[in-house]
Amino acid sequence: MRPVRILRHTLLSLRDLLISAGPVALLAVGLLLLSYWWLDPNPPKKVTLATGPAQSAYEEFGKRYQKALKAYGIEVALVPSEGSPANLRLLRSGKADLGFVQGGGSERNPGEESGIVSLGSLFVEPVWLFYREDAVKNIPGGALTSLTQLKDLRLNIGARGSGAPNLMRRLLQANTLDPAQLKLTRLDQTAATMGLLDGELDAIVFASAPEALMVQMLLQTPGVKLMDFAQSDAYSRRFPFLTPVVLPRGIVDLAKDLPPQDIRLVATTTSLLAREGTHPALLQLFAQAARDLHSPAGWFNRAGSFPNTEHSEYPVSREAERTFRSGQPFLQRWLPFWLANLVERMWLALGIIIAVLLPLSRIVPPLYQFRIRSRVFRWYGQLRDLENRLHAEPQEAGEVVRELDALDERVGRISVPLAYADELYALRNYIDGVRRKAAAL
Repeated sequence: MRPVRILRHTLLSLRDLLISAGPVALLAVGLLLLSYWWLDPNPPKKVTLATGPAQSAYEEFGKRYQKALKAYGIEVALVPSEGSPANLRLLRSGKADLGFVQGGGSERNPGEESGIVSLGSLFVEPVWLFYREDAVKNIPGGALTSLTQLKDLRLNIGARGSGAPNLMRRLLQANTLDPAQLKLTRLDQTAATMGLLDGELDAIVFASAPEALMVQMLLQTPGVKLMDFAQSDAYSRRFPFLTPVVLPRGIVDLAKDLPPQDIRLVATTTSLLAREGTHPALLQLFAQAARDLHSPAGWFNRAGSFPNTEHSEYPVSREAERTFRSGQPFLQRWLPFWLANLVERMWLALGIIIAVLLPLSRIVPPLYQFRIRSRVFRWYGQLRDLENRLHAEPQEAGEVVRELDALDERVGRISVPLAYADELYALRNYIDGVRRKAAAL
C-alpha cells in the first residue's frame, strides 16, 4: 500500500487535528513568547567586575573568575580600581556589575546600599603591618606589638580610595591616636613597598589576602618584620567586622621556618557584591565559581569555611544562598548551561501556561469532530433538495438521477478517518436509496 493511501486509511487525521488545535497552539506560543520576554532567562554575554590595584589579591582573583566564567561563554571585563570604596562607587554608579568589597573598609549609612546584594564572604584579608627592624631599635623588645608604638614612625596607611586608610583611621582612634598628629602617607602598594625597602618609610600597612604579590615578597624579605597584634581578640570584640586570625609558624616557608613563630593578626572579610539588577543567572555562575575558588583550605581557614553568608553587611542574594546550600543545579550537571538555565527559569511559567491551556484544550476534540463530520453532513442538504424535487416534479426523475450520480461521485472522493467511515457510507446509502426511487419513477 502506497504511503498516501496509508495516511488516508487511518483512525485519526493529523492534519485536521492540528488545524483544530491551532487556536490553542497559537495561544500557547503567544504566552511562551510573552513569558520569555518578561522573565528574560538568558543572561548577557558580558559582565563587568571591579577588582583592585595592580598586583593585588583582588586583581588575581578577578582573573580567576574571568577564566571560570569563560567556560560558560560569559566575558568578564575586569575594571581596575583603588580598592573597596572605589568598587562601591562603581557599583552605585552602574559602571560595574560586581565588585570585591572589604568589610569595615568604608562608612555607610543604614539603608544606603539597598540596591546592592552580597554573594557571600569569600576570604579574610589580614591587616599586614610590615616594618623595618632597624626603625624600632629604640622600642622595648625591638618589635612592634601595639599601634601606640607608631607615634614617631613614618607610616604608610594605603592609597586614597582603598579600604586600608578608613580601616586604619578607626583602629588608630580606638588607641586614642590622632591621625593628624602622626607621620602618615598614602602611597599605593608598589610605591610604599619601594619606600620601605629604601628606608624612606618605617612601616607600611596592607589589608589584603595572602595571595597578594607584595605580601608574599615582604614576608620573605630580610630586615622586614610583621607586627604581632597581641590585642587581636580585643580588636575583634570592639569591631564586629574584624576577626582574630593566626599566621602559623612555617606557613610561608617550611624549610626556612618562616615565620619563626605564630603571629597574631586581625582580619576583615571580603565579600563579592553585585548590583541588585544583575541577571540572576550571572549571580548563580559567580556563586558557583566562588564555591570552587574559595572553598579549599588556606593560610587562615580550613577547607569549606568559605564562601559563606554569615555576618553579611548587605542582603544576601537568593541565588548565592541556593548555590551554597545545594551546589550546582541538577540540570546543569547533564545539560549545557544555556539550556539548563532556560528550563530552570521557565519551568514555573510553563506550569502556569499548562494550567491555563488545560481547560481550553477541551474544545479541541469537539472542533476536530465537527470538522470531520461537516465534510459528510454538508451534502445532506443537497440530497434533501433533490428528494423534495423528485416528489414535487416526478417528470424530472431522469435529471434528478443524473444529479444524484454526480453527487455520489463527489461524495466518493471525500476522505475521512476510519473512525468516521460509517457516516460516509450511510450518506452513500441514502443517495442510493433516493436514486432507486427516482429510477422507479
